[in-house]
Amino acid sequence: MTYAVLLAEDDRPIRTALERALTLEGYRVTAVADGIQALATAHRERPDVILLDVMMPGIDGLQVCQVLRAEQDRTPILMLTARVDTADRIAGLDAGADDYVVKPFEVEEVFARLRALLRRTAPAGRAGADGPAGADGTADAGAGDGSGVGAGAGRKSGNGEAYDTRAADSGVVEAADLRIDGLSRRAWRGPRELELTRTEFELLELLARNAGIVLDHSTIYDRIWGYDFGPGSKNLAVYVGYLRRKVDVPGSRPLIHTVRGVGYVLRED
Repeated sequence: MTYAVLLAEDDRPIRTALERALTLEGYRVTAVADGIQALATAHRERPDVILLDVMMPGIDGLQVCQVLRAEQDRTPILMLTARVDTADRIAGLDAGADDYVVKPFEVEEVFARLRALLRRTAPAGRAGADGPAGADGTADAGAGDGSGVGAGAGRKSGNGEAYDTRAADSGVVEAADLRIDGLSRRAWRGPRELELTRTEFELLELLARNAGIVLDHSTIYDRIWGYDFGPGSKNLAVYVGYLRRKVDVPGSRPLIHTVRGVGYVLRED
């Protein structure tokens, strides 16, 4: 089954090149040049995923994202941005984006992030685990066997201990004063409900399911994004930092800890 992609990018050469590359990859692409067209198209066509440039005339990508999320539209959004500062990336996540790619980018990175977003949101039985309409003919590295446990289950964390990779819909998880309901995709710290994006929820659940176990960077990348972006990527650090701002608020005991050179762990110290 072919996935429908809405591409909003005001730079004509980038828009044309991406539209061509995505079409050749097997996606059905609708390309627009500004935020107003992006909103109109999203309302009319209901795409499977949206590629949204941050800097656009009129309504920019952040505003488009905010409007869609305010309308309870949960279509996965991949932001395209030339802004490299952490604060700018956080603004995109705060607007409700699921992931971002920094310009200039390799088209293969865009493909990888799209596949990861679509794997996490596709209903059971839908084609496209590793690309639209079986683009590369391979099986999804994170797909389960029908038991609710992905292929990564039973791998090792950075300290050699086994970790659980069950899907987010496998019930309630409790760790310290955190409570996470995978069925409703809601989370609380004590009596306070946490307002989390899809990626933040999945990252927190992964850490909570493996409380006390250090998960290395590559493990987290593989489990959350389905792709290891390499040692130079700051993607994970940005998400962890933003998640800490919501979970480890001033006055509470920090739960999310960095193990330098290895990864992250959720524990009470």
